[in-house]
Amino acid sequence: MYPDFSIGPLTIHTFGLMMALGFVAAGTVAYFEFKRKGLNPEHVYWLTIASAMSGLIGSKVHYLLLHMDELRNDPLASAFSGAGLVWYGGLIGGAIAAIIVIFLYHLPLGKALDACAPALAIGYAFGRMGCFLNGDDYGRPSTLPWSMQFPKGSPPTTLQYGPGVSVQPAQLYESFSSFAFFVIIMYLRPRLKRDWAMVCLYLAMAGTERFLVEFVRMQREGQLQQQLLALGTAIIALAAFVWIQTRPEGKPRVR
Repeated sequence: MYPDFSIGPLTIHTFGLMMALGFVAAGTVAYFEFKRKGLNPEHVYWLTIASAMSGLIGSKVHYLLLHMDELRNDPLASAFSGAGLVWYGGLIGGAIAAIIVIFLYHLPLGKALDACAPALAIGYAFGRMGCFLNGDDYGRPSTLPWSMQFPKGSPPTTLQYGPGVSVQPAQLYESFSSFAFFVIIMYLRPRLKRDWAMVCLYLAMAGTERFLVEFVRMQREGQLQQQLLALGTAIIALAAFVWIQTRPEGKPRVR
């Protein structure tokens, strides 16, 4: 839709802008969640930086693994281009970095990851809004009233499907869903007092959303793999969430 705009001599790319806003929003939410849970909020700075960098690297590596032909044909261009970021690679890369930082600071893992759960939701919502403005990761052809065209997309819908073809705005589905997940987590937060509950709830909702949205996104390499990963994540996270919330409280020892 609006991949970039200019302010005088300065050109601003909307995808990069929304990613930056997403990291700022996620870091701010994590800061106050750390504070609320009695953790040192100063650790959030390095946690956010490490997760952001590793998430970007992981998403790129996952993309290249799904497009080995591009890597073989032009290794430098494919590895260092701004295109091609896969959500699951970003999630894995960011999670590894976050866990390393959490262990280095000797933080309780479950409590720290719970504090990051609403931050993940709000950050992903901004990131998908950036995809919408950039015109990538859109859906399949559709005649729904809210379907639209991306003439400056990556790739343009005119090249992908032909002139005059409208598609579903799958990016907005994901962005709005992630904003909703943030609201749900914050609303249920007082009832989710057990460690690991918030992060498991987020992964269950995010995995379900990703599984469903793949039915309307444009077809591409590795789509089935990502959909199965999403389904597996949702099932495991939901089972863990139910177990955490329903397991009996430990009885105090009698001395």
